[in-house]
Amino acid sequence: MSNKKELLARVDEALNSIRPHLKADGGDIEVVDLTEDMCLKVKWLGNCQSCSMSGMTMKAGIESTVKSVIPEILTVEAINGQ
Repeated sequence: MSNKKELLARVDEALNSIRPHLKADGGDIEVVDLTEDMCLKVKWLGNCQSCSMSGMTMKAGIESTVKSVIPEILTVEAINGQ
C-alpha cells in the first residue's frame, strides 16, 4: 500500500469537494480508516446518518469522487447509516 497517511490526505481533499453539499443538508462525513485491502471506511454525521438518500449519495457522490481522485481505493463503506 502506498503511504497510508498520504492516501488519507488525498481522500480528505476529495471529500472537501463534496462536503459543502452534505453540510447544506445538515450532514457531513468523517474518514474512519483505510484498510489493507483498500476499503475506505467512513462515518455519516448529522442528518446524513438517517437520510434515506445516503446510499445513493455514497455510490454516486462519495465513492465515485474518491475513486476518481484515488484509483487505488477499491471500495467505500459507511460504518453507520445506510
